[in-house]
Amino acid sequence: MATKRDYYEVLGVAKNAEGDVIKSAYRKMAIKYHPDKNPDDPTAEDKFKEAAEAYEVLSNADKRARYDRYGHQGMGGGGGGPQNMEDIFSQFGDIFGGGGFEGFFGGGRQGGGRRQKKGSNLRIKLKLDLEEIANGVEKKIKVKRYVACQPCSGTGAKNGTDLKTCPTCQGQGQTKRVVNTMLGQMVSSSTCPTCHGEGKTIVSTCDVCKGEGRQLHEEVIPINIPAGVANDMQLSMNGKGNFPERGGVPGDLLIQIEEEPHEFLKRDGNNIMFEQYISFVDAALGASLEVPTIEGKVKIKVDPGTQPGKILRLRGKGIKDINGYGRGDQLIHLNVWTPKNVSSQERELLEKLRDSDNFTPHPGKNEKGFFEKVKEYFQ
Repeated sequence: MATKRDYYEVLGVAKNAEGDVIKSAYRKMAIKYHPDKNPDDPTAEDKFKEAAEAYEVLSNADKRARYDRYGHQGMGGGGGGPQNMEDIFSQFGDIFGGGGFEGFFGGGRQGGGRRQKKGSNLRIKLKLDLEEIANGVEKKIKVKRYVACQPCSGTGAKNGTDLKTCPTCQGQGQTKRVVNTMLGQMVSSSTCPTCHGEGKTIVSTCDVCKGEGRQLHEEVIPINIPAGVANDMQLSMNGKGNFPERGGVPGDLLIQIEEEPHEFLKRDGNNIMFEQYISFVDAALGASLEVPTIEGKVKIKVDPGTQPGKILRLRGKGIKDINGYGRGDQLIHLNVWTPKNVSSQERELLEKLRDSDNFTPHPGKNEKGFFEKVKEYFQ
């Protein structure tokens, strides 16, 4: 599978480009690579779609923010945007004025024909624990969605054949009006009022779906969740949404990720954070301890003379990057536990140590403060 180009590169704009700049850049690309304007260039349609996909993401504030953070993987399977030419004309034609692409270019697309309807999208929330997010997982979910009625093949007509061509639009699904202007003829289109854009009318309805062309169906759908997804990220599965009434293509299944909190570990980007409390004795004498990770418990060594706030790093024990750029680490923040209440015997022992020169703080110039430690580990 070919690697997708960066959306900003596709439109030729900077990453901080404003909305009107993005819109203008897309308009220029769409004009340049419009298939009707490049009949002898077999690559024009792909470039036209690529520009539409980039604009669909960068013109939407939420999608753009998700793309900036996670790249193509964050858009659900490596990308997003309309891939059907008619969807592109329907969604973005208004950029060229009221007549859409047809009005701008002075005519319809070669071959004409009605636009294919698309069904509604389904939205679900999927809860994932930290271990599943770290490594990726396959989930099987049960959904109820509208699918094409089998007896009528989704047409809504009896036996799928009891249809006739719409007399108003002659099967085009649209009515057109030509207006003469000082710039030449402009063609505007509107949905046919008789067939509502379907191009055909039903003579007798299907006995099973009663003319709707679809039935409610429950099915189990496997979903491959890539490693590194984040809370509120939205993934999509093309064609797993609802089938539209009386023919067309199904909508999409949109999956919103819900990250469940871990009992001990906390996520920070691709890194895992863990607070480990140690006793004063362990800090002074050193110790070997077990700590939890997303892959199970591991042993760590606390060196003698460890100072409060020290951060230990377990390389590669974090979360896989969603764009494939390696894996994060686990950072262990060591806190020295000071007891609030001590027994008389303990107090006596501690009082003996109070005046010991070895237990009097003598921070050297090489001792790093808390902020320096944090800065060092997050660079």
